[in-house]
Amino acid sequence: MASNSMSAYGSGSWTVKQNKAFERALATYDEDTPDRWYNVARAVGGTTPDEAKRQYDILVRDIESIENGHVPFPNYKTTGGSTKGKLRDEEKSVTQAL
Repeated sequence: MASNSMSAYGSGSWTVKQNKAFERALATYDEDTPDRWYNVARAVGGTTPDEAKRQYDILVRDIESIENGHVPFPNYKTTGGSTKGKLRDEEKSVTQAL
């Protein structure tokens, strides 16, 4: 796995399908769920509870870096009106879910 956490989360070590399943599993199995990482790994498929926990730790570090301003927001191209620096509804729902 890459040493840089930002590149590690989206590095390709997990497929897009696994990352989506991971995100859904995190929403389903909160921190109070017994055997959380076992359940998350089972929902993702092809991973172990330790790998699921490690992926979560990387995600948390990435979010902290973003929130602390260490990672700039991407300059997304829009196909319509301007967002003028405001988050789109999709971006708000992603950041609120995490």
